[in-house]
Amino acid sequence: MSMKRNPVAWAALIVSSAALVSSAGFLRPIPAAPKVTEEGQRTAKALSEAFGAVADFAKPSVVQISVQKKISSVMPNMRRFGMPTPKGGQPGQPNGKDLEEMLRRFFGPDAMPEREQFGFQNKGVGSGFVFDNRGHILTNNHVVEDAEKIEVTFSDGTEVKATVVGTDKQSDIAVIKVENTSYPPLPRADSSKLKVGELVMAVGSPFGFSQSVTTGIISALERNGLRINDYESFIQTDAAINKGNSGGPLIDMNGNVIGVNSAIVSGGSGNDGIGLAVPINLAHSVATMLIKDGKVHYARIGIYLSPLTAPLARQLGIDQGTKGVVVQDILSGSPADKAGLKEGDIVTGFAGSKVNDPSAFRLKVATSEVSKPYEIVYLRDRKERTTKIVPVASEDKVVAEVDRESPKSNEGSTDNKALIADFGLEVQPLTPELSKQLGVPADVTGLLVTSVKEGGSAAENGIEEGDIITKVVRDTKFQPMTSVKGFQELAGKSNELAVRVQRGKVGRIVTLTKTAK
Repeated sequence: MSMKRNPVAWAALIVSSAALVSSAGFLRPIPAAPKVTEEGQRTAKALSEAFGAVADFAKPSVVQISVQKKISSVMPNMRRFGMPTPKGGQPGQPNGKDLEEMLRRFFGPDAMPEREQFGFQNKGVGSGFVFDNRGHILTNNHVVEDAEKIEVTFSDGTEVKATVVGTDKQSDIAVIKVENTSYPPLPRADSSKLKVGELVMAVGSPFGFSQSVTTGIISALERNGLRINDYESFIQTDAAINKGNSGGPLIDMNGNVIGVNSAIVSGGSGNDGIGLAVPINLAHSVATMLIKDGKVHYARIGIYLSPLTAPLARQLGIDQGTKGVVVQDILSGSPADKAGLKEGDIVTGFAGSKVNDPSAFRLKVATSEVSKPYEIVYLRDRKERTTKIVPVASEDKVVAEVDRESPKSNEGSTDNKALIADFGLEVQPLTPELSKQLGVPADVTGLLVTSVKEGGSAAENGIEEGDIITKVVRDTKFQPMTSVKGFQELAGKSNELAVRVQRGKVGRIVTLTKTAK
């Protein structure tokens, strides 16, 4: 069909031409790139050169660590992610053929490991850095744990075998050793002086790509309570950290190591901008002990702690802005007991530092020097007091042999089960007979929780059937609670109720809030 015979085509051509001619964009020149001032260019160039200089400085000290582990050491992790135990074998004792079949089913034929991995071995790659002039290399515990064979590759391609000096699962720090000592150790910064917002660089072997460098800032400090390690005070960074970066250094713009890259928080399997590093002060302390003794001597003072929340502060009659931790129990014969601390004291300072939360305080105590006296500051009856306390090694026995009277039986008492509806739980006296049936130590007294109302305050605070309420805060002090009637009376006239709840050997303090009617 010709244009001459097609008026619709002609009309379309005319409209299109008119649109193009009338469009300002048709004749508009492409805008030039934004002009950067000379000062801006100098600043950008200086920053780029600084990153390059730091990377070059750190490069000879950073290593790639290749490990070979027994496949049994990774089987528990497979089960944790819902993977079945291979047929014909017990957990941790896989049959090679069945394991291969299982891996194909879960990962597909294109994602299969090399064939020799089915000889009951698993390979992995991590990172590390030179710690001293004696061939010691610092890395993560999870990089070399259960390793049968370790090989270290330096930046110049030199490959050497390494042996494990010591590992510490609680902090996720390990030290390995090589015979080659010609590579320089990384200088160490004081991680206690770090500031949020500082520029940092992560160096390592993500996904096996050795000598990879990423940059970012310190996003947060003293991240704890994540339950990744027993002792936590992580440096958080947005510098990209991925699998294989574990054990590598996090360094500042002076080339000083400030942390050991240890973990990521991610919705998937890669980096989402939240990397975590063990502060170098903690890592150095642990590494020094591992090199000296092959193990870590953590210190302790023998107390159980709870956070000081605003509701609990109200119950204890202190300023809600007070920072500290609450002593909920003390081991008899422990350093805390000898120092005169009591249940209900609020620790606000230790060794010249302020105490803000249980995790940070626990780490501070754990890394203190054993047998050395430290000043501890605490509140009792709303008055500040100080005393000296001498930590002991965690492996030392600190509980004195003391006789405890067994609780008197409540058998035959009219003080029976009662529903505390406003707080969403039902309780009854914990008799010696019940204690025996439940396996509760004879010296534990209190009220047994027999039921918990769904959606009530008790349930929201994690209280479960079988827990024991041992104490309550009454008249701003922790007091034993064994009477159901007394508990009912106290609950009836209180909008908030701070209670100490024990489950097994572990106790904690929670504040219950009365449900509005």
